[in-house]
Order: sequence, then structure tokens, then C-alpha cells
Amino acid sequence: MSGFEKKNKRKVKQLIPSEEGQTITLDEKIDKIRSGLYYTEDLKVRELTFNEKSMFILFVDSVIDNKNLQTYVIQPVNEKREGKLENVISANAIILASGIEEALSAMVDGHCLILSEGSEDMHLVCLPKVDQDTKEPINEKVIRGSHQGFQESITKNIHYIRERISNPRVTVKYANIGETTNTKYALVYISELTNPELLATIENRISYINADSIQSPGFFEEFLEDDSFSPFPQFLNTERPDRVAANLMEGRVALVMEGSPTVLIFPVTFFSFLQTTEDYNNRSFISSFFRIVRLFSFVLALCLPAFYIAVISFNYEIIPVEIIFSIKSSLEYVPFPPLIEAAIMQLTLELLREASIRLPNPIAQTIGVVGGLVIGTAVVEANLVSNTMVIVVAITAISSFVIPSNELSTSLRILGFPLMLMAAIFGIYGIVIGLMLIFIHLTKLKSLGNYYLYPIAPLDVGRLKDTLIRLPIWMIKTRPKDVNARYKWRASSGSRGWKKDEKTD
Repeated sequence: MSGFEKKNKRKVKQLIPSEEGQTITLDEKIDKIRSGLYYTEDLKVRELTFNEKSMFILFVDSVIDNKNLQTYVIQPVNEKREGKLENVISANAIILASGIEEALSAMVDGHCLILSEGSEDMHLVCLPKVDQDTKEPINEKVIRGSHQGFQESITKNIHYIRERISNPRVTVKYANIGETTNTKYALVYISELTNPELLATIENRISYINADSIQSPGFFEEFLEDDSFSPFPQFLNTERPDRVAANLMEGRVALVMEGSPTVLIFPVTFFSFLQTTEDYNNRSFISSFFRIVRLFSFVLALCLPAFYIAVISFNYEIIPVEIIFSIKSSLEYVPFPPLIEAAIMQLTLELLREASIRLPNPIAQTIGVVGGLVIGTAVVEANLVSNTMVIVVAITAISSFVIPSNELSTSLRILGFPLMLMAAIFGIYGIVIGLMLIFIHLTKLKSLGNYYLYPIAPLDVGRLKDTLIRLPIWMIKTRPKDVNARYKWRASSGSRGWKKDEKTD
């Protein structure tokens, strides 16, 4: 039996409060709690004996402080075993829930629920998990926004997600994978919002994974992606809980893995890699401006070296005469053709980048200065490359670093090499052919069966409100169509609800 098969296979139903005066058994009450939390697998049940009757403690493991639960609830009950519950439990905050819906909301907020045999009372004890070891994401820093990042504990990471979405519909499915390593992972999604077909597709693909070892989310990425030989990433890696929460609210699914500070989100589109959480913390016209800058940087990083090679080798007539003389004078003593010149500089830049990643931070900064100034100046003075080529490569590198996704940035630099070769052979026509092939590939590419270039192909004009630009949040009324979320409309984005210059009494 796979990790996704439930011991209780009953259909999840909408929670309906019992009629006033109607009594239900303890087992029925526990079943209502399970169904109200959509059978999430981080719901734990502890059975104790108190006053010679069964007592059950129900709690969501990812949001409860287990140490405090043991100290203030479980240990006192085991020691005294009888008396009035309020006098036995040493926790400060203990209240009575008025109904199951209130109990469910409290449980995902960090309360444990105590049910006793023969009693209709539902006691709630506030024992929230408080994480004081929060670290800022290394690869996704922002100026305005949350500075909380994932860690290498799966329980902590799910806790961060539940902090962002405090709702009983957040569902967690645990499973283990890897015949030797038996690595623990979890799928996190929002029940009644995520498309069941999408969830079934993910579970089906995971069920076919047959490997001795799954060490990181990157292993999952290669096993699950539609096209393993595409240079473009098909799933989004992130270290930010707020970004995961935002994607879950659109109907997507997150994969959290033990021992990894990154979370996989699927399915995604190409434009997901050009967006950041900071886009939604700034005003709309600022966010739109930076999105356009990122898209321009994408094109610049991909095409600038190839364009330089095409202009120098074939199409020099398209640039002003004054600039031609300047470029030709710098190329006079360079022994290599433009293609070899560009390849040398691009490879040198990759070497410096890899060296700066592997070395400790103080040394890496020194390597950056030495590589950028000393080596750059030396190769120009030695007439191995031209001044213009140094400028082109520097602008290309800066443009690639503007891309928020490290995977997409790396893909751009790799695609730059065949594009440079096409430019060296066919000139501007080679660049056009290369870009057409890339665009055709992006149009055909899918992420878990969903179109990668949505909403451009297929065209969805309404979704362009939050793609190339971002309109004010209150004008973005619907969720993306690519994931086919069960609820199309955003509950809080229909209208601002007030009119300009409106006066109140």
C-alpha cells in the first residue's frame, strides 16, 4: 500500500454541526474532527486514562509545541489520573469550545483538543509552537517583505506554511521514498481548492519512482518533470514560506522534504520564475516596472553576446559609423574571431562564478574583485579580447543575475552558447532562427501537463493582469486557469468596496 492510501477511505464530507441536544459518541466526534481537517496526516491522537475513562488528546503536530504538551498536559494527567481536568492541567490557557468548527479553527492555531468519554465538553489548551531560530533565505532576499526562510526540518517547514494559512483545509500527506534511504516527504495543498486531477497526477508519477536513494527535491524534479532534456526548469524551487503560501492559495501543490530547506511547487509557468514575493509588497506600478526590467534582462542575457558576434561578423552596417571605428580599432590586434573571443570570456566568467560559490565568503569576495578587475584588465592589455567584448560580457552577467530564479539564470547562460554559434554562422538570421526554436520549445513545453507559456500560449487576456505587469490586487479577481482550481474567484479581490470621494455620515 502506498503512502497516500488512507486507512479510512470514506469520502471527505462538508462539516455539518449536530443539531442542538443531539448526542454523538466519542468515536463520532473524533471522526468529525478528522474529516473537518480533511484527514491531514499531521493530526495526531493520544489516548490516556483519566477518572477511569478514556481521554483523547487531538493536536496538529506541526503547530503544537510537543515539549509543552508533554510537560503541561500529558505528564500531569498520567501522574494524577483523576480529579477535575482544569485543576490537573497546569497550562495557563484552557477554554471550552462551543462547537466542532471552533475546535477546528483553534487546533490549526496551536491548540490541542481534549475529549473525554462520557462528557460533551471539548477542552482547548493553547500550546503553540514558537520558533526562535528563523533564518533569512540566502537565495531569495527581499527589501520589503518577510525575512523568514525554510529550514531542514520537515515539521518546522510545514509549521511555517500553516502559520501563513491558518485554515483547517490545509492538508498534509506524509510518505517515505527511497528503498535504502526511506526519506520522508510531504505533499501540502488546500483541500476543496486544489484540483483533484492535479493531485492524482502528482501521486501517480511519484508512485512510479523506483530508486535506492532520494536525497533532495532535485531528485523529485527529474523524476516528475515532463521533459527531462529541456534547459528550462519546470518546477519552482523556493526557500520562502510566504511564496509557498501564495502558490497554495492559487491551487498549486507543494512538496516538502526532510533535510532540505527548499520546497518544490508544481505546476508552474515560465513567468513564475520572473516574479518575486516583493512584487506584492510594493505598489502595482513599481512591481510592473521591475517585472518589465526582469523580462528585458532575460532577453539581454540571452541575446547580447550573439548580437555582438552577428554585428561584428556580418551586419556591421546596422550600427553607427563612429561606433564601428571604435570597435574595429579595439579588434585590430585580437587574434581570435568574435565567437572564440566571446566563448573565452563567457567560460572565464563561469569559472569565476563557480569559484566564488565554493570558497568561503571573505575569499569569494576577493576572487570577484581579482577576476573582475585584474584578469579583465590583463586579457585586454594582452590583446586576447577586446574592450567591447569585456563590456558585453559584463552586461550579460549582470542581466543574468537580475533573474530571481537561479535555475532559469543558469539556463540562460547555457543557451547563450548555441545562440552565439548560430550568430557566428548566419548572423542576425541565426539569432532569429535560434529564438524561434526556443519559443517553439517553450510553447510545446508543459509542467505536469499544464502549458508552460500560459497565459501567452494559450492566450488568456484576463490573466495578463498578473503576468508581464501587475495591476492592483483588488482588480485581480480570478485564480489562474492553468491549475484548474475548484474555486475560480478570489473571495477578497472582487472590489475595494468603496468609491473615490465618497463621504460617510
